[in-house]
Amino acid sequence: QVQLVESGGGSVQAGGSLRLSCAASGYTTSPGCMAWFRQAPGKEREGVARIYTPTGSTYYADSVKDRFTISHDNAKRTVYLQMNSLKPEDTAMYYCAADWFYGDNCRGRTDFRYWGQGTQVTVSS
Repeated sequence: QVQLVESGGGSVQAGGSLRLSCAASGYTTSPGCMAWFRQAPGKEREGVARIYTPTGSTYYADSVKDRFTISHDNAKRTVYLQMNSLKPEDTAMYYCAADWFYGDNCRGRTDFRYWGQGTQVTVSS
C-alpha cells in the first residue's frame, strides 16, 4: 500500500520561506511522477509543481515559477518543495501526490492515485 506523509507546513510572514517534505513508502519501483498540489478555502485544487523522477525534469505553475523548487531524493524516498518569497496568496493546504506516470503523462495528468493527508501553509502579510 503506497503511503505519502507530508510535513513542514506552518505559518510564516510574507517574503519568508518554508520547505515541505513528502515521505513515500509501500512500493518497490519509484513512482515516475510526483507532484505538489494546493487547495485554498473556496478554491479549486491547483497543481503547483511536478517532477518526473527518471530524469529529474520539473514543471511549475506560473504562479510559483522562480519562487518554488521541487526536488526528489530517491534514496530517502522523499520529495521536497522549497518555497521562497512566499505571498499571502500561497496560503493553502498543500498535498503530495504520486503515480506511475511516464513521459508527457507526468506533465499534464491530474488523476494521481496516491495522495498525502496534506499540510497547511499560512502566509501572513
